[in-house]
Amino acid sequence: MSQYQYYEFLALDRPLDARAQAEIRALSTRARITASSFVNEYHWGDFRGDPDRLMERYYDAHLYLANWGTRRIMFRLPRSLLDLDAAEPYCVGDHVMAWTAGRHLVLALTSEDDSGDWDYEPQGSLSVIVGVRGELAAGDHRALYLAWLAGYGSWERDEHAFDRDEDDELEPPVPAGLGALTAPQRELADFLRLDDDLLAVAAEVSPPLGRTVDDPTHLAAWVAMLSTAERDRLLLRVVQDEAAAVRMEMLRRFHDETAPSVAADPPRRTVAELLDGVAHRRAERQSRQVAERDEEEARRERARALAYE
Repeated sequence: MSQYQYYEFLALDRPLDARAQAEIRALSTRARITASSFVNEYHWGDFRGDPDRLMERYYDAHLYLANWGTRRIMFRLPRSLLDLDAAEPYCVGDHVMAWTAGRHLVLALTSEDDSGDWDYEPQGSLSVIVGVRGELAAGDHRALYLAWLAGYGSWERDEHAFDRDEDDELEPPVPAGLGALTAPQRELADFLRLDDDLLAVAAEVSPPLGRTVDDPTHLAAWVAMLSTAERDRLLLRVVQDEAAAVRMEMLRRFHDETAPSVAADPPRRTVAELLDGVAHRRAERQSRQVAERDEEEARRERARALAYE
């Protein structure tokens, strides 16, 4: 099989200036580089840059895919919107990693599968998945849980992925709304190869998502309650080319201050309980399918007997 690698980066909060673009261009002469994006494909050779460092310095989102089975998605967010303490419970070995870089937090979500199954077209995927970044900034941690779940889900594909001690590892806090994922979250789950049965078992204790409060009237009333000094400070940051960061920060505050109260966290399960639940779910489905086939065959046999009579 010939080699194929795909790299895509997005600069969302602040576009790259001419100097930064020149520094990126020095790493790749064939890439399509603009003030807000970097896209390149490799059929031989490797990218000379370090994606981790590029994320720390320049970009806010990154997608990588290789035809030997590696898939990786990365996000950079202000630490004021997602801190390390909130992300660390969802970290799993090399599958989900988080670290700080100055005022930012960098998330790296990775899926590995060396089965040779090549069925994913990367072009256009990041434009959908990147919506997860805004959801995380607004306090929606479903994407973190999905990445954690996909990490342990890889155990079924690779029996050596984890030690047996991991059986007793407790799941992190289960966010509400796992049974009603957004389009970016669904795309992320597919990209990380999250098994549908595993997701269904995990969602069994996830409470329904509360009613959203993103009503324009409520938002306008909330903004009107801000002090004049604070509105001036926010407006100045917008003029100083921080509009995207200001928007995320204000939406996060709006959600935190107006979201309805939620019930207590559901009980946390072990990794073994989740994986056993998947096995049980699949066994039940197989039993139903066998029973349905037997019933269909019996119906056809009765029809044949009736026709013979």
